[in-house]
Amino acid sequence: MASIFVTGATGVIGRRLLPLLSAAGHTVTAVGRSPAKRAAIERAGARPIELDLFDSARVREAITGHEVIVNLATHIPPTSRMFFPGAWRENDRIRRDGSRILVEAAIAAGAARFVQESFAPMYADGGEAWIDERSRLRPARYNRSSVDAEISADRATQAGLAGVVLRFGAFYGPDSSQLPDMIRIVRAGWSPLPGSPEAFVSSVSHDDASTAVVAALEVPAGVYNVTDDEPVRRREFVDVLAGALGVAEPRFAPAWLARLGGSLGELLSRSLRISNRKLREVSGWAPAYPSVREGLPAAVRAIESASPAG
Repeated sequence: MASIFVTGATGVIGRRLLPLLSAAGHTVTAVGRSPAKRAAIERAGARPIELDLFDSARVREAITGHEVIVNLATHIPPTSRMFFPGAWRENDRIRRDGSRILVEAAIAAGAARFVQESFAPMYADGGEAWIDERSRLRPARYNRSSVDAEISADRATQAGLAGVVLRFGAFYGPDSSQLPDMIRIVRAGWSPLPGSPEAFVSSVSHDDASTAVVAALEVPAGVYNVTDDEPVRRREFVDVLAGALGVAEPRFAPAWLARLGGSLGELLSRSLRISNRKLREVSGWAPAYPSVREGLPAAVRAIESASPAG
């Protein structure tokens, strides 16, 4: 069993991860920025701590004595603000400076492993081809800091730690901030996904992402894609969602409309058929939901069961 330090512990992945780590017998310290979040961490079986991730001295002090650092810290803007100038500034700072500070502290403290969250949809458009960890990256302006975070994790490896990068696919789950927006758009008769209906989208449920983090505690240093087994075409994605909602097949907006979103719109329109084969082979991890065909209906049912009747 290991002593594990977790940032981003109250996010959609972190709050699933903590109970898994505690149940496995690990000793877990987790960062919470508010009394309510620290109380939630304690209920999950971890020791809560308040910490400014940009305070190098304090971070080094907090990490000392932990064998594994899991960095899930992000600040993703809501869908309504994603295209606004400056909306990603805080997330960039966390991934660029926060990740660097955490890695420097982990190296100084003599930790054994550093796990860094990253973003699989920054691969270049692959068309019909499968994409693996060796495929070309083409980050947009708003997610270049993901590359900075990966560079920090590689520095950990170069220093003798096992630096592990998890490139997550597009998240979905009942507590996603994006899924309710998608549901509203589909109910209005439109696809929430820009780009060609024939382009591929690679997703992963929050539940499966959290078990992948557990698997990352044992894998060799390196980069791993964390996605469903079966990427689907955008047409199938929105049809599955519409079917789960019991509404008609949505229409797709004209392809040119995505160009109005600049680099973010272009990135969200890419065809990304991403393979999770590497992580499956080295760890035995497998997603509980092989594709959104199973996962999206389950998420919709969970949302509907949690909604007040009336």
